[in-house]
Amino acid sequence: MATYLVFHLCLIMSNLIALASANMQASYGGGDENQPLFGTPPICPEAEAIVFSWVQTAIAEDPRMAASLLRLHFHDCFVNESHSVFCTFKVHRKVFMNMSEFLVLIQGCDASVLLDDNENFLGEKTAAPNVNSLRGFEVIDAIKSEIESVCPQTVSCADILAIAARDSVGLSGGPFWKVEFGRGDSISASKSAAQNNIPGPNSTVATLVSKFQNLGLSLRDMVALSGGHTLGKARCVTFSSRLLPNSGSPNEGANQEFIESLKQLCSVSGSGSTLAQLDIVTPATFDNQYYINLLSGEGLLQSDHVLVTGDHQTREIVENYAVDPVAFFEDFKQSMVKMGSLKPPAGTQTMIRTNCRTVS
Repeated sequence: MATYLVFHLCLIMSNLIALASANMQASYGGGDENQPLFGTPPICPEAEAIVFSWVQTAIAEDPRMAASLLRLHFHDCFVNESHSVFCTFKVHRKVFMNMSEFLVLIQGCDASVLLDDNENFLGEKTAAPNVNSLRGFEVIDAIKSEIESVCPQTVSCADILAIAARDSVGLSGGPFWKVEFGRGDSISASKSAAQNNIPGPNSTVATLVSKFQNLGLSLRDMVALSGGHTLGKARCVTFSSRLLPNSGSPNEGANQEFIESLKQLCSVSGSGSTLAQLDIVTPATFDNQYYINLLSGEGLLQSDHVLVTGDHQTREIVENYAVDPVAFFEDFKQSMVKMGSLKPPAGTQTMIRTNCRTVS
């Protein structure tokens, strides 16, 4: 597998060098000088309206899709990994070693999560935090197809993810915010990076803080972004540790009636994929009810529950958001902009994919 990956990356890099001016558009300050830098206005005026329309339709048909599109953006931005690759080229039957070392970065909000597995690499869709869990790929495909029809190779898949996440929150009753354009799409993906970087549902506060700080996000960013769990559902398997007899510590401070209701929901054999609401009061509305639920001992995931039981600093922020929805909305907007700005170093080669599922 490693040999195939190296070959594939070398082939891509050689093609990029030869065809960059014609087919590839780099971002974040590298590559094609005609490609707008991150943070500049969009050069496809129709893009945001197209995204909004598709997201609005998708949520009307399936309210859970709001959470799914928000989660896609989150899981994309949290993956960071780099590969150093030496390439060997054969020209006229002679083998030459390219003395340059290519550093291929899968970092930040680069739409690596959208890439399908192929014979050359295992992507992020089959990583433990994503498999049988991430949804909304078809919505992104539809958005990309329409945008390509009016603005070919202009708006990246990464930008589409960021806009769709924003619109999903706003259409569900939450805040809107300005989304900067100019992200590039990665040329690879990494299953191992997704497994290692994305916070798990049983994370402690220390683990959550560490994973967020690795990306330059603060403790307050972590608590604010956790508020995205005011939307959506989770499978029984993701909180099964809380349902065992004499669970002890995982349920300290929890509402026992709530825990018993979860045990009943998940008691049927083979119910690991059964879904429970992350917010049992207003499951389809983006509001601050999630934090009120946490203080009532009704946080679904262990990583939610520990925000009020595992650290006095996180609890204070939860208490603030529970009584001040305006403060939550403002912090959530700022943290989403901050997370959405995570990017590879300047000069890293990216592209604008014409199909979000493939390097094309």
